[in-house]
Amino acid sequence: MPVEFLGIAATNDGSETTARSGAAFDKEYTLRLGRAHEDHGWDRVLFAYGSGSPDPAPAAAYLASRLDRLQILLAHRPNVSYPTYAAKTFATLDQISEGRLTVHFITGGNDHEQGREGDTLTKDERYARTREYIRIVKKIWTTREPFDHEGEHYRFHDFVSDVFPVRQPRPDVSFGGSSPAAYAAGGAEADIYCLWGEPLEQTARQIEAVKAAAEAAGRTEAPRIQVAFRPIIAPTEELAWEKAHRTLGAIRQRRRAGSRPGPHRDGVAQAPAPQNAGSQRLLAIAEAGERYDRALWTPTAAATGGAGNSNALVGTPETVARALLDYYDLGVDILSARGYDLLGDAIDFGRYVIPLVREEVAKRDAARAAERTAAAATATAAPDLDRPRTAVRG
Repeated sequence: MPVEFLGIAATNDGSETTARSGAAFDKEYTLRLGRAHEDHGWDRVLFAYGSGSPDPAPAAAYLASRLDRLQILLAHRPNVSYPTYAAKTFATLDQISEGRLTVHFITGGNDHEQGREGDTLTKDERYARTREYIRIVKKIWTTREPFDHEGEHYRFHDFVSDVFPVRQPRPDVSFGGSSPAAYAAGGAEADIYCLWGEPLEQTARQIEAVKAAAEAAGRTEAPRIQVAFRPIIAPTEELAWEKAHRTLGAIRQRRRAGSRPGPHRDGVAQAPAPQNAGSQRLLAIAEAGERYDRALWTPTAAATGGAGNSNALVGTPETVARALLDYYDLGVDILSARGYDLLGDAIDFGRYVIPLVREEVAKRDAARAAERTAAAATATAAPDLDRPRTAVRG
């Protein structure tokens, strides 16, 4: 199966290691970063969502109108707009991008962050709302006749959109999470299911949970799987690990400089314990060990309190490529990667890692195709021993 690469579409140059140098929305940097991804082999970029961050939809429209190939993954929280409005926004953006849009629906794993924009539902209520929201958006994208909706969270009458996506039958829906409720919702509704980078054993179990949820929802095909990492690469293993420890030191220093007073461990101000299952899993994995499998390194996740995509893959481009192929062999076909120097790391990863992974995936796919062809030829040539034969008389 083909492999795809997802990068980040930041609207400024700030990261966990470096304060931004300008405004929250720096359109020149946004375009420069997007072009770097398009020019260096990436398939799509994520426009993330934060309660106080620049609105990702117009930022994505700005980038899509200036690039030719790069696909857009737009993060969206259902609490911020009515689904009728959102469906039109997405369809318009898909028109601007000429069919390059995927929408990532975020249920929300932190009550405080959700409350910043007036969302007071419980976690279970949020999942129910998200499932209803996604179903409405899908119907608006694909329905040419007015319809009514009477649901638990949304009610409207005689609605039909006058703008539809370029992509048919509709754009893909992306979803993520690491709790049973997330597996159930994403297994039922998502075309792409997103996971944060965990050790291979745990990732395999999560993939099976997503597949089981899709089957329980009556689907014949499970969502495609995406897994996210923070690559730290250098020409040699020694240099890569030196870079990894410098990166960790910069994360800790930045958190000390920007954190409010609170509980401390190892001299670093600690964020409150995360509410979402994904961050809890990352912290538990980090507590159990620093290094896993071929190149997975967890101190970066521990230093950020398990914040989002935060486990690193450390090594030479060849080592990191082999580590990514280990996940590909589990059934992951969308690999998300975001460095700490957003622009420089996007270029380096595109130059030195993506070609290695694509080359090896092409070899594996060709070998599997040859095996299938040989098996089919053998089956055709083999005699049918069960078929009655006419006796030949001499």
